[in-house]
Amino acid sequence: MPIPSRAALVDHLVRTRIAGDVATPRDNNLSHYRKLANGDRHYWLGLELGDRWTDEQDVLAVMAERCGVNDDPEYRQGQDTIDPELTVDALERMAGRLRKAASAQERVLFATGHPGGLLDVHRATAAALRAAGCEIVVIPEGLTADEGFVFQFADVAVLERGATLWHTHSPEPMNAILDGLLREERPLPDLVVADHGWAGRAGQRGIDSVGYADCNDPALFIGEAEGTVQVTVPLDDHVTSPRFYDPLTAYLLDAAGLGGAV
Repeated sequence: MPIPSRAALVDHLVRTRIAGDVATPRDNNLSHYRKLANGDRHYWLGLELGDRWTDEQDVLAVMAERCGVNDDPEYRQGQDTIDPELTVDALERMAGRLRKAASAQERVLFATGHPGGLLDVHRATAAALRAAGCEIVVIPEGLTADEGFVFQFADVAVLERGATLWHTHSPEPMNAILDGLLREERPLPDLVVADHGWAGRAGQRGIDSVGYADCNDPALFIGEAEGTVQVTVPLDDHVTSPRFYDPLTAYLLDAAGLGGAV
C-alpha cells in the first residue's frame, strides 16, 4: 500500500469516519464520561482513577483536548467529533515508541478488545516489529478470564467464547496474561500495544502501554494525561470496513521506520 501523506491520511480519516464527524452520538459520549466520573469501573478500562476524576466536566475537558470532541457542556444531542489532526499527532507519538522498541529489540505484547475493527492493525504492527528483531510475546496456554478463553490469533491476544472473538472492555484478560507469565517465571513485556482494558491494565501494572480509543472511552485518554498510558490514539474503533484502517497502519509503520507494508 502506498504511504499516505499526512494531508492525505487526514482526508481519508474524515472520509471513512475514523475521525471527523464520527458515528458516536453525543449523548452516548456524555453518558460514558458521567459513568466514569461516578466510579463505574467498567469505564475505567483497567486503570485505578481513585477520586481524581469525579467531575464529568473535567473528563469532558480532557476529551476535548486529547480527542477533539465538542467542548461545549451544553451540547448534548447529535453527533460528536474526533479531531483527525489529533489522531495523526498521536500516531506519530506511537511511532516514536515503536521505533524505540525496534531499536532495543524489545519484547512486545499485542492485544485487542475490538477484534472486529482493530485486529489487523495490531497484526500488521506485530509483523513489522518481528521483522525488525523484536520478540512478540507468546502468551501462556490455558488462560481464562470472564468466562472465556484468552489466546492469540495472528500474534494478537483476544478473548474467545463459543468459537467467537469477543468485544470486551475488561482488564481481566490482560491480568490473566501477566499473571500467567509471572507463574511461568517468564519476563513481562517491555511494551504492550493494545486498546480498551488490555491497554489500561498493562499501564496500571507499570508496563509501557500504547493504544487506541474511541471518543466514548475516556479512560485511556485520562491515563495518558496522568502518564499511566504512554500514548492514546483517538479514532472510531469499529467503522464499516476494517480495510479502512490500512492507510492509518501504513502511515504508522512508515513513521516508525518499519516500512509501510500492511
